Amino acid sequence: MIDAAVLIRSARLRSGRSLRQLAEAAGTSHSTIATYERGAKVPTVSTLDRLVRACGYEPRVTLAAAGMASDEARLQRGQELYDALELADAFPVRHAATLQAPRFAWAASSSATTVAA
Repeated sequence: MIDAAVLIRSARLRSGRSLRQLAEAAGTSHSTIATYERGAKVPTVSTLDRLVRACGYEPRVTLAAAGMASDEARLQRGQELYDALELADAFPVRHAATLQAPRFAWAASSSATTVAA
């Protein structure tokens, strides 16, 4: 979903314009732009286009299938999967036939105490 408030503010800040400078370039008032940037009012598509263009940018809209993540998100998930597989590869596939740790001797002694249940 396109967030007009974020788009307008981002375009304005990237262009280095103040609210008043953008208002003058777009032919509107600075209070109207401030209202859009706060999200208190949503501009029409043509107004949004005019404001973004007044900042020196061209708005572009692309379609993506619903539920599809961005390329960056897919790359990040792919890297996480790769890292997990690399970690899993570091572990042995099968357990060793013999115990590689020191064995502890458990000797029954006559001095051992037993607790009756």
